[in-house]
Amino acid sequence: MNNRVFFLLILICFSSLSFAQTEQDSLKKRPKVGVVLSGGGAKGLAHIGVLKVLEENNVKIDYIGGTSMGAIIGGLYAAGYSANQLDSIFRTVDSDALIQDFVPRISKSFYEKRNDEIYAIQLPFENFKIGMPEALSKGMYNYNLLSRLLSHVRYERDFNNLQIPFVCIATDVETGKQVILNSGNLTQNILASGALPSLYTPVEINGRVLVDGGVANNYPIDEVRAMGADIIIGVDVQDGLKSREDLKGAADILMQINNFAMYEHMNEKIRQTDFYIKPDIKGFSVVSFDQGVEIVKRGENAAREYQGDFVALGMLNFEEKRNKIAIVKKDSLHISKIKINKLNDFTSNYVYGKIKIKPGYSVSYEKFNSGIDNLNATQNFKAISYEFESDEENCDVLVMNLKENDVRRYLKFGLHFDNLYKSAILINVTQKKMFFRNDVASLDFGLGDNSRYNFNYYIDNGYLWSVGIQSKMTTLKRNIYDPITSDAIFNSGLPISLNLEYLDFTNRIYFQTYFAERFQIGVGFEHKFNQVDVPNLNLNKPWLDKSHYLGVFANVLFDTYDNKYFPRSGFLFSAEYKNYFHSSNYNNNFENFSQFNGEIGVVKTIFGKVSAEVKFDMGISFNSEPSSFFKYFFGGNGFQPTANIKQFYGYNFLSVFDDSYIRGQFRVDYEIFKRNHINFSGNYANIGKSIFETGDWAKKPRFTGYAIGYGYQTVIGPIELKYSWSPETRQNFTNLSVGFWF
Repeated sequence: MNNRVFFLLILICFSSLSFAQTEQDSLKKRPKVGVVLSGGGAKGLAHIGVLKVLEENNVKIDYIGGTSMGAIIGGLYAAGYSANQLDSIFRTVDSDALIQDFVPRISKSFYEKRNDEIYAIQLPFENFKIGMPEALSKGMYNYNLLSRLLSHVRYERDFNNLQIPFVCIATDVETGKQVILNSGNLTQNILASGALPSLYTPVEINGRVLVDGGVANNYPIDEVRAMGADIIIGVDVQDGLKSREDLKGAADILMQINNFAMYEHMNEKIRQTDFYIKPDIKGFSVVSFDQGVEIVKRGENAAREYQGDFVALGMLNFEEKRNKIAIVKKDSLHISKIKINKLNDFTSNYVYGKIKIKPGYSVSYEKFNSGIDNLNATQNFKAISYEFESDEENCDVLVMNLKENDVRRYLKFGLHFDNLYKSAILINVTQKKMFFRNDVASLDFGLGDNSRYNFNYYIDNGYLWSVGIQSKMTTLKRNIYDPITSDAIFNSGLPISLNLEYLDFTNRIYFQTYFAERFQIGVGFEHKFNQVDVPNLNLNKPWLDKSHYLGVFANVLFDTYDNKYFPRSGFLFSAEYKNYFHSSNYNNNFENFSQFNGEIGVVKTIFGKVSAEVKFDMGISFNSEPSSFFKYFFGGNGFQPTANIKQFYGYNFLSVFDDSYIRGQFRVDYEIFKRNHINFSGNYANIGKSIFETGDWAKKPRFTGYAIGYGYQTVIGPIELKYSWSPETRQNFTNLSVGFWF
């Protein structure tokens, strides 16, 4: 007798009993239904479709167990979410963020933003040996997401007390044995069950290092049966073992390894399953989260093969209904206390400064998650977990368990090409905890047509004042064609082109802190050495400048752009005042002078994948005329702007310069399909000598230019091709840039 025939006989018996007994008595004798959800990465979204069909037929689930993605879906369902709610949730999550360490740009410090926006590869470099990362992702996006979704059961430690008793499976990485997880921090346990080796960092629970449960038991039927289930509904989204031709990438190979042990016992587990549901998920991979709508549909289709059986099973539930919860979109925590495990390399003030949460205050989940993202972005902790306990006043006690990163030295690499600096390879060495607990040292070498280096040393004291040292050198050899200026910079006649040879060596010591948690405020001292030659100019001195300068500066920066190169939302404000009070005065014409630079920008998504950005910036020189190469130079695009070398569409590189300017810019960008952009841009400026004193800044823009371009986001940075032109010069230029700017 097969399982389905046996089950139908049970239904007949129970239906007969319902006429002879009271409704209450029959409910007590109703067979208990257990659901088993296998692992399978994104293919596990088919579980949602199956649960939809069970709900439609009023099938009451008494126990639920899962592994990996099955644990995630099962845990959320056990906590009270309906299948339709789960469908809505997974339609809105960032599919890329689920499988990589995604940290919103707004959550990164200014040092960390730079780190992510110029390096393509980062590798551990301990004992002068290059290592490999432990995993692609720590899974903090997933942790924050699940923690918020499960906030209503955040104090529950016994999974039998959830709306549906729940169990999930993980694998002990040291023994290879399965670990049954049915108590503790629900979020952490679910993620341990889904910690696919090499993709996610292993999770430590109660002294055991755990990885994906699919390695040991990807279909926990025995565990659900042991909970008390009489009838098992099993959903299997595992692939069969693949041939070499079907193994298309690392993810497929990892799943193949996971499935070796599983398939040895799978046939017997199928025989023990009363309703074995095998959705058709051929063509999908473990990372096909962006195809979730179709995968859910495949689950529904597979479950409807048992439609008649589920109708009959649902009839046994009578008036017994499953309570549903509303998805909480606006919620908050009142954190009365924060507990942090003992740290060796970092202070509590450092952690508080990163999470930006103080005990005794209410905080939204959005702000709380942002604080965790801030901490994760430092890359100083290889594992971050947290949970909430209730104090005597029903407030939240935040308990954080941080595991410090053992790797303190990294090698980082990048590459770039543009029409100004030409080609360059970037090599970086970063050392953390060099002298003090919270410090980091970073040294960049840009090797190519125009050599550059950049050294930074920073002691991060969180909320307290932090201290930094910066030393950088930039060299540039470039022919400047058709230079334009409102007041000739040289007394002699200008040739058609200037053969510029430029060296800028700048050193800074600065102190900075944060105001209102988002504004970076800094003050400091600067030393600058300029060496400038134009060999094709007939001058008495070979050098236009060869002077040392000393100055002071103060700045403020507020940056919430979500992306440096292709932003879709955010606000930017920056301002800096500099005063140069001393020079070695190579040309015997130095006078104390000051400069003010300011920028403000906003970008918003207009509709769909179309965004618009508007920016205004300005530079003012006052007190006296600045030295020649402290003036502002404009032209070209696709390179890293510096303090006085700036992009401008429609003009050749460095062809427009003077001591003051004001500029407006716009950009409309359309992401035609994933990571591919087309955009239209324009810029308008008045550039001249003392334009803010003469009032010329407010006149009709003298310089205008436009550009149309295509950009593609790659792992090494954007590849951009732009065609620009200017109505004034009637010239046009085509510029190509490849890789992150540095």
